[in-house]
Amino acid sequence: MKNMFYGVRSVLMVIGASALLVACGQEEQADQAQGQQQEPPPHPVEVTEATRQDLPLEKSYSSLLRSDDEVTLVARVTGYLQERHFEPGEFVEEGQLLYSIEPDVYRATVNQREADLQSARAEFARAQRDAERFERLLNQNSVSRQDYDQARADLGVAQANVAQAEAALESAQIDLNYAEVTAPVAGMISLSEINVGNLVQSGTELATVTPLDPLEVRFQMPQNDAFALRRQLREGMAVEDIRATLALPGRDGRDDQTLEGRLDYLGSRVSDRTSTVQASATFDNPDGEILPGQFVRVSIEGLKRYGVYAVPEIAVTQGLMGPQVFVLDEDDRARSRTVSLGEVAGAWQILREGLEEGDRVVVGDPSGIEPGTAIDPQPFGGDAEAVVENVEEAQQAQEEQAAEQAQGAVGEQEGDEEGDSSQ
Repeated sequence: MKNMFYGVRSVLMVIGASALLVACGQEEQADQAQGQQQEPPPHPVEVTEATRQDLPLEKSYSSLLRSDDEVTLVARVTGYLQERHFEPGEFVEEGQLLYSIEPDVYRATVNQREADLQSARAEFARAQRDAERFERLLNQNSVSRQDYDQARADLGVAQANVAQAEAALESAQIDLNYAEVTAPVAGMISLSEINVGNLVQSGTELATVTPLDPLEVRFQMPQNDAFALRRQLREGMAVEDIRATLALPGRDGRDDQTLEGRLDYLGSRVSDRTSTVQASATFDNPDGEILPGQFVRVSIEGLKRYGVYAVPEIAVTQGLMGPQVFVLDEDDRARSRTVSLGEVAGAWQILREGLEEGDRVVVGDPSGIEPGTAIDPQPFGGDAEAVVENVEEAQQAQEEQAAEQAQGAVGEQEGDEEGDSSQ
């Protein structure tokens, strides 16, 4: 009987131990399953090592559009405005006659000065013959030295009278030329400031001729941009190689207008008031559709930033300490890194501080990533624009899907309401 009791007790102990082992195994499996539920799979996203690079910039500056060769016509002689040879607002050619200011009066003066010159030349010829004759007579001791000196003096006076008459004729000819006002450049002419029949004085403004092709833009370039551009010029790039684009908003329902041009001047000093450098660009305007006097924005292509850290703009998020990016630690887990932002270069965001050489930076879509998130690093092809486009397409697809789900839910709700009302 006692042996039977000990046998039953042994069996019960074996069964209890087995049950305990089974329970422990189930707890371990439950813990493992719970751990697997708590630890999501690594997040796949593009990652690259931080290295310094040279990035091209597209900078734009506000400015006033102007015509570099615009000319204000001013009367150079005094007289009555006799005739106007153009219609206001029309295109005039270089050298075209525009105004007549009593040209007959100035032409008569020219004729008079020509006659004075002929008289002076005749007197000079007589004085020259007398001087030569007195010189021969002096050699023959037939005249006194005083008579000879007088003859030479008369010759000098006659020569001076000729020079004076020539100068008077040249002045009269200049006035005659100014009496007929011509266009110094080709362009669009303004309204006339003086009506025909009015007396004009020397210095009176008559009209303005504005060339429309090409047009010029003068603008102030920040000194950092100017220094970067000068560095490129020192490395062999010509100023004419810097492209410029002029953008104007469309009017009357038309698309925006653009003009292609070139940078043709970069100043040599920094303004002590604005810390900028003056520059100018020239734009061809063959159709004359764009007029000077408009405020515009000119974009400069060809500028660069040298040796900078940069990430696709989409990779920068806002953290508690300001702008941040995610970098990977040794275990491929995301860690936030506060950065200082610089300029935007297309799809790239330049970082002034926060990164070091060799840091593994998340450059793909940072949505869903938090500090400590396990990352599955994917190769980055170096195309920041492609990354931004992919993220935007994914977001648009999610928005469309959410809209479809919301519309479906509204349809189901309307169907339920119709069913309730029919009952």
